[in-house]
Amino acid sequence: MPQTIKKVPVRRCVGCMEHFEKKELIRVVRTPQGEVTLDFGGKMSGRGAYLCKKSDCLKKAVRSKRLEKNLGCVIPDEVYDRLEGELVKHE
Repeated sequence: MPQTIKKVPVRRCVGCMEHFEKKELIRVVRTPQGEVTLDFGGKMSGRGAYLCKKSDCLKKAVRSKRLEKNLGCVIPDEVYDRLEGELVKHE
């Protein structure tokens, strides 16, 4: 019986615009209620955008407002602060 090859989901970082495996990225999600939060499981319902775990990518995304454009809303400063904290953990 032939083995089936499982597809690995790939997503693009909104900071550097490079493609990575989904599990290597941090997902920022706008829930149907309009709340913006971090989704570490990748399963929350809502509109999502992905960032790789480099602080430069977060800076680029903030400067160019790519996260806000992708999610279609204004992102509170506490979400950016939380993202910075997560990136420090991973560096």
